[in-house]
Amino acid sequence: LLSQFDPDNTGYISTDKFRSLLQRHGSELDPHKLEVLLALADSNSEGRICYQDFVNLMSNKRSNSFRQAILQGNRRLCSKALLEETGLSLSQRLIRHVAYETLPREIDRKWYYDSYTCCPPPWFMITITIVAFFLYNGVVLDRFVLQVSHPLYLKNALLYHPQLRAQAWRYLTYIFMHAGIEHLGLNVVLQLLVGVPLEMVHGAARISFVYVAGVVAGSLAVSVADMTAPVVGSSGGVYALVSAHLANIVMNWSGMKCQFKLLRMAVALVCMSFEFGRAVWLRFHPSAYPPCPHPSFMAHLGGVMVGITLGVIILRNYEQRLQDQTLWWIFLSIYVIFVLFAIFWNIFAYSLLDLKLPPPP
Repeated sequence: LLSQFDPDNTGYISTDKFRSLLQRHGSELDPHKLEVLLALADSNSEGRICYQDFVNLMSNKRSNSFRQAILQGNRRLCSKALLEETGLSLSQRLIRHVAYETLPREIDRKWYYDSYTCCPPPWFMITITIVAFFLYNGVVLDRFVLQVSHPLYLKNALLYHPQLRAQAWRYLTYIFMHAGIEHLGLNVVLQLLVGVPLEMVHGAARISFVYVAGVVAGSLAVSVADMTAPVVGSSGGVYALVSAHLANIVMNWSGMKCQFKLLRMAVALVCMSFEFGRAVWLRFHPSAYPPCPHPSFMAHLGGVMVGITLGVIILRNYEQRLQDQTLWWIFLSIYVIFVLFAIFWNIFAYSLLDLKLPPPP
């Protein structure tokens, strides 16, 4: 191929020769790959295509030229929409459904549909749901959920407690405890219904980053804005994922082709509002263990803030590298500054403000 189309061994193929190659051998290619290659040829204004980019595309590796191709609006889409494909197996229909649920552009959906292999599977969301919520609570604590009135509610090494804030693991492990079966159930449903499809598209690294960032922001928000309250539940991470997904749908409303998207958004917002309202009511309800109050609701707000900043940037850039995005660095810097501020706040503010904290459990 190199000797025929690149006799000078420059590493580039002219777009004219590239298109003739596609016309000659297009019937041998997968139609989705052919469409991406044609988009690559149509979008390249330099008149030449890097041979390595061609190899990367054929081996399902994203490249700079591919990112350039899908960002160009003047491309010819040769085949019918993915939604019109017939004769698909159950797994193929599931992958297509996930693509339409999460991605706003047709060529992104086709690229994802063509390249997704379910290897690795969406292990992060499934693992943290099963192991963290059910295995630990069910096997170690001998019960699936601890009500806020249960004697062991405060006497465990997981929840965040203001008197024990020096134990740094509590800023993460508080997600393993929940203030009631309804609290656990709603978080698990939202986490699986939203988190698993997002992880299938964006991968475990990005989704776990958003989730953990929401968890940490939630506990730190409590330590700054509701300094005398403990916190339990995975709402920080769950709300980060859900709010990022909903914000992405709103920002790409015309391109999102998921069925009943308005109804889905309404249901998600109602569920989130119900759970948040319950958390606010519980926070100001008389505590079963005075003077320690019920769990704070500030973790929900911390998760939402992470979702509509870092989360939106991550979900919006399916095909692009995050380090190329200016907004990514801006929001990441804001997040790091908040974390550093909260750490120093926890070190100095509690003693300077002379707060009366509830006794340790």
